Amino acid sequence: MNLPAWRLPGHAAAEAAALLAHGVASWPALAQLPDAQLRRLAGSGGASEATLRRLRGQARLVVQVGLEPEQAALLLHAGIADARGLARADPQQLWVQTGRLQRRLTGQAMPPPDLPTLQGWIARARRAAN
Repeated sequence: MNLPAWRLPGHAAAEAAALLAHGVASWPALAQLPDAQLRRLAGSGGASEATLRRLRGQARLVVQVGLEPEQAALLLHAGIADARGLARADPQQLWVQTGRLQRRLTGQAMPPPDLPTLQGWIARARRAAN
């Protein structure tokens, strides 16, 4: 599987700096970080533990399910933090929820994922969770 290039959102500059300073420079490396290490990183350079946890959740969806970082971020906003959570999601309910979130976050600039796309993500998550 080809993972998306390592790029973190602009609002996470302090967290990106802390991760890079500690040799974490890829989605797989970030996905593997334990809670204790996130707490230590949060103490360095103004990084937020909550933001680091969200980024780790995003990384887990990127790595485990093969999503693009933006897709994983949308699912995080919808309350899906890992492949197990996505595997248990109801496609129709997730479609409605992500549609609302996408429109609120980007307006009409980016269309929300359609139902077949979400069903594909859920199927991939089920395979990854097994």
